[in-house]
Amino acid sequence: MTADDDEGQPEGPAPTGVPTPVPEFTGPVSAGADPAPPDPTTRWPPPPPPSPAMGAPGAPPPGVMTPPSVRPPAERRRRRWPWIVLAVLVVTVAVASRVNLDDYAIQPGTAQSVQQFITVPPARSHPVTHPVLLTDVQIARVTALSYLFYKVQGDTDLQPVSAVVGPFPPSQLVAQGNLEMSQAESAAKAAALTHLGYPVSASAAGAVVAGTFAGTPAESTLSVGDVITAIDGVPVTTATGLTATLAHYHSGQTVTLSVEPGGSGPARPVTVTLRATRVEVAPGETVVVNLGIQPEDQVDYHYPFPVTINVADIGGPSAGLAMTLGVMDALTDGSITGGHVVAATGTIAADGTVGAVGG
Repeated sequence: MTADDDEGQPEGPAPTGVPTPVPEFTGPVSAGADPAPPDPTTRWPPPPPPSPAMGAPGAPPPGVMTPPSVRPPAERRRRRWPWIVLAVLVVTVAVASRVNLDDYAIQPGTAQSVQQFITVPPARSHPVTHPVLLTDVQIARVTALSYLFYKVQGDTDLQPVSAVVGPFPPSQLVAQGNLEMSQAESAAKAAALTHLGYPVSASAAGAVVAGTFAGTPAESTLSVGDVITAIDGVPVTTATGLTATLAHYHSGQTVTLSVEPGGSGPARPVTVTLRATRVEVAPGETVVVNLGIQPEDQVDYHYPFPVTINVADIGGPSAGLAMTLGVMDALTDGSITGGHVVAATGTIAADGTVGAVGG
């Protein structure tokens, strides 16, 4: 009912049970004055003012519950897609970085002064003004993630696993590199000192384990760098002697090896049960072995004075030539490079024979 509904109605009290509407005051009221007539355009009853707790006009009045806003299904799906794609990408990258392929990537490394790795007695040392540079390469196992990266690099050479680690498991690569570096350091000192006229002697000290074949008794009992000095109490001084002694044993027999772990420290007994196992020693070439190692001669050199070579974080035999030149440079006057920048790589034998790059 609005104020206009009163037109044409008889004056008098309102019908019983029907509340009398109270007109809206639209302006200020002075004391003793009648209120202004209602504005005919005003809704009746007037809407409640916006609730301060609810915020903007149009919000539900206080005390009225409203359902939570729900985005349409299509909009929710659109908002989830970027997160799904990101999660799939993260999982794919994580898996691809752990999947090894049958290749190694070989890249150019650094050329650094070999002199920093060499120490000779101060009384015999001479200043080195133009040191020989030792070069190296970086080698890494190729994964499904890194394959495309290496493939587009112009300075990267991809080599099959067999060309890098030979017939041995890839897990032995680092240990083999460390063994080869240790052997190269010994040979470099012997070659340099012999060339300079110092007396150097050598003695056979056993058979060093250069690698263990997968699936053989040696795989779980011996490690790369171990030196075998006896079999059942019979001394072993060379790799040939080890092979000859083992030839007297058969598959199924148990032997006790005297082993110097890592080629140093006192020997410890290692009991091994021999087992005939066919292994691949070269592509397409297999042999039957009972122990399962690749033995090499362990040689101890005796120098007239201490010379230390400690090349950290580099493996392989190819630093031999550079180390030999570095020792000679440290022990002689002048510069063996003639003042030129010289980088060297290649293997070295104790008698001074230079070999091809081997790492």
